[in-house]
Amino acid sequence: MFRQLFKTSLFIISLLPAIILIYGALNNQLGANPIEVLTRDTGEWALRFLLITLAVSPLRLLFGWHFLADVRRLLGLYSFFYAAIHMLLYVWLDQFFNLTDIIKDIIERPFITVGFINFIALILLAATSNDAMIKRLGAERWNRLHSLVYYIGIGAVIHFFMLVKKDVTEPVIYIIILVVLLGIRLYRYSRRSLISA
Repeated sequence: MFRQLFKTSLFIISLLPAIILIYGALNNQLGANPIEVLTRDTGEWALRFLLITLAVSPLRLLFGWHFLADVRRLLGLYSFFYAAIHMLLYVWLDQFFNLTDIIKDIIERPFITVGFINFIALILLAATSNDAMIKRLGAERWNRLHSLVYYIGIGAVIHFFMLVKKDVTEPVIYIIILVVLLGIRLYRYSRRSLISA
């Protein structure tokens, strides 16, 4: 009962940033450049949900919060959801679906290149996140594929860092969080290796 209630509540809470952004856009509350605000904020929420997803295993390890395993997929899909909106806004409102300009941007602007590669990888993870794909691929192959999430995390913070031109405080905070989360995993992996050696 608790787990289902927690999952439902988390689903609704995770949708709130999108609702707030839509409300702000409809009521002209996003400042002088609403397109930039929408694009930036959806990208940041994609990164935040990615980091929250990566935090699930460390939190289970450190505090024994095993119920979080039930919502890891949900959190990961929300990261993809906000990343998809972020990409749609870029393709639609920034590039007006001009394929030539989009390809040129991907080739010539490194932060766009990193963001595009990340999004393609996120599509792969989202498309294979269901139980049917786990059975189809097999647990070992599925786990190898979904280890891409670590590289996506690295790519996401690099993308954000490259995007910010002046105050890099926020992207640096995200980088530190990612380093801590990956560091916990590396420590756990190294201990397992020592034990099994």
